[in-house]
Amino acid sequence: MSRAAGARPPAYLRLGVNIDHVATIRNARGGGHPDPLRAALVAAEAGADGITAHLREDRRHIGDDDISRLRETIDLPLNLEMAMTGEMLEIALRHRPHACCLVPERRRELTTEGGLDVAGGGDDVARFVARLADTGIRVSLFIDADPAQIEAAGRAGAAVVELHTGRYCECAQAGDKTATGQALERLRAGARQADGLGLEVHAGHGLTFDTVGAVAEIAEIVELNIGHFLVGEAIFSGLDTAIRRMRALMDHARAGASARQATGR
Repeated sequence: MSRAAGARPPAYLRLGVNIDHVATIRNARGGGHPDPLRAALVAAEAGADGITAHLREDRRHIGDDDISRLRETIDLPLNLEMAMTGEMLEIALRHRPHACCLVPERRRELTTEGGLDVAGGGDDVARFVARLADTGIRVSLFIDADPAQIEAAGRAGAAVVELHTGRYCECAQAGDKTATGQALERLRAGARQADGLGLEVHAGHGLTFDTVGAVAEIAEIVELNIGHFLVGEAIFSGLDTAIRRMRALMDHARAGASARQATGR
């Protein structure tokens, strides 16, 4: 259930681990190794609060059987990222994951390149959201931190918005302090706006050890979804270690922000 408008989010910041790119490595050669289900189980032990998987039209990452096995096996909430298509709606209604995050999808993109155009989708988005919500699935809309998109998400009836952090991460990686600050302030303003509309606020895309802290400090955000970076780090340190470090950085940043707020600094 979404929180009441204006209510303070809990101090604890949830971590959703996206296991898509474990499947990417598996699919590069075929066969069953490495297994995304095993990655989900490792993530649960390492402190993840949920598992995210994006079932794409071309099945380049997660496959249908992966969704079935995840749904049947893991105890953590499953967040199914999906395009707004009839095929994906049918799959979601069959598996009944805890949540569905609606994302834009273009066949030739390497990764999700921007937020869903909820404002331009009109009644189509609202009808799609309603079909999922009517079966008890919690619906999230992956959007840019744009006032018009956030307002439209509220009208569409979604319980959650996930703010696209890609622009902020790109600017930070490029070392452009001015652009990074602007992108971060846009995320802060978007989180405040969404929270004020009674939407639960999540964020994700491109977050790393170096960039997660500033986003974790945004009090209105209650969940971060992180995947590609963690799978990449797992090559060097192991998935368990990578997730535990990310979890610790998130906790440290959130605790610091809460302490500053309490003291008025």
